[in-house]
Amino acid sequence: MVVATKAIVFSAIKYSEADLIVSCFTEVSGIKSYLLRNILKSKKGKLKASFFQPLTQLEIVADHKNKGTLEYIREAKVYYHYQTLHTDVVKTGLVMFLAEMLKNCIREEEANEDLFVFLEQSFLWLDKNDEVANFHIFFLLQLSMYLGFFPDATEIQKNYFNIVEGNFQATNTSNYCIEGEEIENFKRFFETKLETLQEIKLTKTQRKNLLELMLSYYSFHVQGYQKPKSLAVLNQLFL
Repeated sequence: MVVATKAIVFSAIKYSEADLIVSCFTEVSGIKSYLLRNILKSKKGKLKASFFQPLTQLEIVADHKNKGTLEYIREAKVYYHYQTLHTDVVKTGLVMFLAEMLKNCIREEEANEDLFVFLEQSFLWLDKNDEVANFHIFFLLQLSMYLGFFPDATEIQKNYFNIVEGNFQATNTSNYCIEGEEIENFKRFFETKLETLQEIKLTKTQRKNLLELMLSYYSFHVQGYQKPKSLAVLNQLFL
């Protein structure tokens, strides 16, 4: 079946001498993997390797056999050209980390239009704004909503956060309950938007602790979760 769809690149892995295997989140079919033959050597083909940098937003025409095998892209073009996302050193580190997290967490081969729009708009904002030190924490919190495990904030005034149950509570009921400054900073991200994100002032240590909290939370709620290898790079940039 030939489909025309928007797609966001999650990863591109070299396969043999000249091929790439590309993982994309598509608007119409969810996660799809494509084999791009000879793309690393061909100078005349319609597809360019530069199209498949992490988080690039594409419009593609593809053959989808939907048999769990690698698919084929006939045509591709960049529909939003980032101005800073692949050139700014800090944002490049964020891109590596976010793309790895997304590939880790999103595996369904089915359309999720709300999630696609969220990703699309989030990366546009990241490209256009300079104050991005808190972006990854806010992004992971919001992403959990689309993945089905957004924390229950109905009792957010309580002191403890249970990372297994995903709720706030008054007492410490297990080793997975956390309290203190870390949780008070976490609560601030429930009350903000992208437009006011820079108003949350954190030290490097506070931001590191918050990110570790978010990743611990994901580790309990994402089946087959793997700690992102790009975390070390991200910590160097923001710490």
